[in-house]
Amino acid sequence: MKVDHKKEPHYRAKKGSLDYLTVPPMDFLKIDGMGDPNTSEEYRDSLGALYPLAYRIKFFSKIELGRDYVVMPLEGLWWADDMNAFTSGLDKTSWRWTMMIMVPNWITADIVERCRVDVVMKADAPRLIEQVRFERFDEGDALQTLHVGPYSEEGPVISAMHEKIAGDGHALSGTHHEIYLSDPRRTHPAKLETILRQPIRCSYPCGDSLGSPLS
Repeated sequence: MKVDHKKEPHYRAKKGSLDYLTVPPMDFLKIDGMGDPNTSEEYRDSLGALYPLAYRIKFFSKIELGRDYVVMPLEGLWWADDMNAFTSGLDKTSWRWTMMIMVPNWITADIVERCRVDVVMKADAPRLIEQVRFERFDEGDALQTLHVGPYSEEGPVISAMHEKIAGDGHALSGTHHEIYLSDPRRTHPAKLETILRQPIRCSYPCGDSLGSPLS
């Protein structure tokens, strides 16, 4: 059977519902960069390196290990040296990002490197393939919701998330995280589905603000 990790609770969210959760440690293919994602050559080439490697690993797992799975959606961590670059002083050229794709826990570093060599050997090998790293990401406690609509309209939703975190007595911790459930090349902007996640530092057990423990 083909495993689909998108069915896990941390990859499910509801529009209009701000929910706490504890995200388990997971393994990712990751690549860093800086610049406007709409125009940056580095951003385009970074995705051009992530996807071929992710699919090569998927087919290796299916053929060599007999374990098939659905390639996970693209995810992004976003920040800037001056966070006003995301709001009042909107300056996408100064945005910093880590783009990443989760891989199942049976994938090892040796498998990733073997598949990287396979990708590099192709005539049209991605320019930034050597910059993709394999890394465990332990995000921990977080608040998340589902945004439906253009990426440019996420601001009010993110503000509501920050207000809830502060109102519940917690603090922001870590980097703003987005999970892109829709393909923007094939989906109308009004129907784009994006999980928005903000890691937090709890001032007391986060479950106390929900009436039940995090799980």
